[in-house]
Amino acid sequence: MNKNQSLPWDHPRFRSWIAVARACQLMQQSLARALSDLDIKPPHLDILVNLYRFEGISQQELARKLLVGRSNMSMLLPQMEKRGLIIRRDDERDKRVLRLHLTPEGRKLTEEAMAVQTALIERTLSAEPIEQCMATADSMERIIGVLLQDLREED
Repeated sequence: MNKNQSLPWDHPRFRSWIAVARACQLMQQSLARALSDLDIKPPHLDILVNLYRFEGISQQELARKLLVGRSNMSMLLPQMEKRGLIIRRDDERDKRVLRLHLTPEGRKLTEEAMAVQTALIERTLSAEPIEQCMATADSMERIIGVLLQDLREED
C-alpha cells in the first residue's frame, strides 16, 4: 500500500461497518444452531418466511427479495419440494412462471422456525432499548437503500 493511502481501520466508519458485519455473521451462526432441531438452515427459513408472507410469489420475485441468484433458488427449492415443504405450480396466465406455495407441513414448520428466530432476536436484543433498535433499523435501511441504488445503477 502507498504510504499516503489510508488504511481501512483508520476510517472513522470502519469500526461501525465491522461491528455490523460481525453481528450479522454471529446471528446467522446462532440462528443456524437454533434451527438445527427443525432440520433447516437460515437460507431455508428465508424462503419459508417469504412464502408465508407472500403466498404464490414467483421464483424470480423470491430470488429478487432475497438478493440471490436464480441458481441458488434452483438448488434449494427442489430440496424443499422433495421434503414436502413447498409446492411449485404453473402460473395460470403465464406458463413460463412457477408460483411457490407452502404445504400444510411447510406452514407448520415455518411457524415453529419463526418462533425460534423471534426468541433468538428477543434474547439477543432485549438489553437494547426499543428506541436504539429502531434507530439502528433506520440507519441500516438507509444503507440498504444506498447499496440497492448502486446496484441498480450498475445494471
